Amino acid sequence: MMKFGSKNSANTPIKCTIRLLDDNQLLYSEFQINEKGSSLISRICEQLDLIEKDYFGLRYVDSKRQRHWLEPSKSIFKQIRDMEADNILFSFRVKFYPPNPFRLKEDITRYQIYLQLKRDLLHGRLYCNTSEAALLGAYILQAELGDFNPEEHIDNYVNELKILLKQTLQLEEKMMDIHKNELKGKTAAEMETIFLKKACILDTYGVDPHAVKDQRGNQLYLGINHTGILTFQGSKKMNHFSWSQVQKINFEGKMFIIHIILNEKKQTIGFKCPRGSSCRHVWKCAVEQMLFFTFPSSSDVPNVVSGGGFFSWGTKFKYSGRVEREILEDMTITRESPSVTRVGSLRRKSSSEPPTPSNLVINQVAGFNSLPRSLTNTSEEYNTSIDSSNQIDNSSVLETLLEDQEIMTSKIEQEVHHEEILNDHLLIDFTTMGTDGSPLIQSISNQQSGQKHLETTAIRNSESSLSFLRQTLLPVIFALFMMVLIVVIILESDFDVIATIRKAPEIAAFKKNYYEPSKDFLLRRFIRSKIF
Repeated sequence: MMKFGSKNSANTPIKCTIRLLDDNQLLYSEFQINEKGSSLISRICEQLDLIEKDYFGLRYVDSKRQRHWLEPSKSIFKQIRDMEADNILFSFRVKFYPPNPFRLKEDITRYQIYLQLKRDLLHGRLYCNTSEAALLGAYILQAELGDFNPEEHIDNYVNELKILLKQTLQLEEKMMDIHKNELKGKTAAEMETIFLKKACILDTYGVDPHAVKDQRGNQLYLGINHTGILTFQGSKKMNHFSWSQVQKINFEGKMFIIHIILNEKKQTIGFKCPRGSSCRHVWKCAVEQMLFFTFPSSSDVPNVVSGGGFFSWGTKFKYSGRVEREILEDMTITRESPSVTRVGSLRRKSSSEPPTPSNLVINQVAGFNSLPRSLTNTSEEYNTSIDSSNQIDNSSVLETLLEDQEIMTSKIEQEVHHEEILNDHLLIDFTTMGTDGSPLIQSISNQQSGQKHLETTAIRNSESSLSFLRQTLLPVIFALFMMVLIVVIILESDFDVIATIRKAPEIAAFKKNYYEPSKDFLLRRFIRSKIF
């Protein structure tokens, strides 16, 4: 077993799986213990041929089911150290949705934005009314199936496809009608452009809602995007605090606090989150979005601290990377725009295909509640027909579904392990790419894999001990030291203001009965004994 901090432990690679925006696509990689998040993100973007990489990030879920964005400036290992060594899964996602996707310089970047929005529509985060949903669904049909073909597209051919979270027969008929009669001759690229134009003007564009409660205890969902901070109750948008109104964002325990100027008056608005960890996550997301979309340059971005208490350190956040204005003004992209390789990712609602690791991930996570699932329409039914035996509530509430739970279950681990055995433990490592862009295969023996697992476990245990010292013991010691220091200053200093305090009967009694005897004992024990 390797000792923490040894020379060999720092060179021990750790395996991880990266799930792309199309769930059927997985990448496998390794990272070093001291490697930073920005390095892994850059390698993935390089594999996907993305230069405008600042809009993307890696998301993961810790052992307590709390979501996080992988911070580029921090060690990957330190961020995911409580996760199982053989169960590290990241999801490649759009982190900052561009206000205008058509200001992006390359089509390949816009295609990734399209994949993310298509995913948002499927999982209910890109909320829209029935007519808008049918229109967006038809755009996807034309982009991925091509022109309507009566020989191929017979009966209700949309019924078996997963396009919308809540898919009624009425919606499916509308989608098919638009696909058949209005979109003939449109190419996939043209349909993606039309889709983006429609999607980016919706209120929920770029919103990843977080469950909160207001001061009255009402259930709300708080969303953060390039425009500011929004709140929703059911299907209704309640408030929109633009970034120009927001003066400060902080949190205290479970309370997320926004300081705004409204009608030339300062106001403070608080929202209660389910847990302190979720509140800290909301705060980080809000701070990052505000800095990315409002600051003129990354050099002007200050460090932000919030959430500190008497017995705990405050949470310090340091922004890493460029801001949007710098990206848009960057004129260094001179290459010819690469061709876009489109993947038809429409999935059937029920499939007889054998499970793959990516399919298993999707099937497993359907039962967890963390991410908002949909903003249901108040006036029209918007139901799912994925399984007629599982009825979805039609009330106007924001349902929840952790659509991209980045925790692989033991069943998934077994499937992946079985696949590795069949392939003689081959690992696709895109850190060593061939000149043609194809990954080179590296063989890893069973003995090496087992040894790395033991070494990583030892390192995690040591990290956990240090984490306990930093988070619990040190704050207590610091608090006791400050209390002693305050007492000494009050009882020993000659300042007139403090002298008045020292004359109080309680202070005088404390000095006579406790402070002076303790002081004499310490002087005799540690100072005078050395003199004599």
